[in-house]
Amino acid sequence: MKKENKISKNIKRLRKTQDLSQDRLSKLAGVSYNSIIKIENSAITNPTIETLQKIANALKVQVDDLIK
Repeated sequence: MKKENKISKNIKRLRKTQDLSQDRLSKLAGVSYNSIIKIENSAITNPTIETLQKIANALKVQVDDLIK
């Protein structure tokens, strides 16, 4: 299993604190469910800035909150 990176940890933490499922986040962000899973599991370690922006918007945070 791959080690979680900061982005995956932050997205997972923010999603859980907002009581969102991966499926719900994918719909809110307009990002595929499989992409959300891969990002959270660190299978995608460098998502595009566009994808990060969509996820940040869905979580009502700044992109910086995802990458710090």
